[in-house]
Parts: sequence; structure tokens; C-alpha cells
Amino acid sequence: MTSQTDTATSGGTALELHFVEDSSLTEVMRHRAQSLQRSAQKRQEGERLLLPHEAIYRLDFPSQELTFVRWSVSLTGHGRVVVTGISQLWTPDLTNLMTRQLLEPVGTFWRNAGDPEDMPYKCLEADIQEFGERIAELAKVRKVMYFLFAFKEGSEADKVNISVEFTHA
Repeated sequence: MTSQTDTATSGGTALELHFVEDSSLTEVMRHRAQSLQRSAQKRQEGERLLLPHEAIYRLDFPSQELTFVRWSVSLTGHGRVVVTGISQLWTPDLTNLMTRQLLEPVGTFWRNAGDPEDMPYKCLEADIQEFGERIAELAKVRKVMYFLFAFKEGSEADKVNISVEFTHA
């Protein structure tokens, strides 16, 4: 899901891309973890299994010439959301997710229990800036990118909305 704004900003048109859950891919990965558990098999060395509080999201890039501008995050209530990029080497329909395919830095956004609801979310600003720039760089060679979202400390998928704003020529 993408939404485009017609407002021009320093060298291009603003483009806001919303992270969208890939529910079918999330389900396939959950099934893989459950299947291994039921059959008492071990995961492959280095394989990253999906945990119950995690889901796979995606960004679809309509353009490959993007410049990162900012993150837009809405957290209702308290909790922590960790967004981890997955490298372009992963083909989710063909291979299992391996830990070496998880990118750094990650984007971590949170609001502590007891913080007022109107208080802005907290984050590690240098990390999310670098992460956003890395996403824009990876968009040059791909049309879609996958992400691992971890919902922790009380956060829930239906109470979180995250998008990334770019400019494009």
C-alpha cells in the first residue's frame, strides 16, 4: 500500500510508503516453526524461525530513485516495535530465513508504560536515520523489500502504524 503526496520537497515529489503485513508469508513461516516443533526436528544451522510476537511486512517500491526523508510512526498505548530489514538475498518462496540475512541497524520505536498517550514515541535517532538511508539504497536494486516486525512489551500489530517518507525525482 503506498500513498503519494503531490507536494514537492527539495528535489522531488514526496512519497510515503506504508509497511504492509505479508500475512501469507507470515503464515508460511509460522507453519515452518510449528512443523519443526511437532516433529521434534531442529532448525537448520543459522535458520531464523518466526517467534509468536513477530510478523513479516513488506515495502513495495514504485521507483528505484528514492531519497530517505523521515519515518512516520504511530503507537497506541505502550510497548516496543523492532523493525529489522531482510537482505535482498532472501527469496521467501524458495528458502528459509537465515540470521545472516537480517540487516543492521534496526529501527526500534517505543513508548514506556506510564508515558502519556500524547507523548511522542522514543527511538534511537541515529539508527533509524541510517536504516532509512539503507532502505533507500536497497530500493535502487529491488521492487520489494521484506522486514521482520517484532511486537514487544505490550505493543500489538493493530496498534502500530509505520511508514517511511522518501522523495523521488
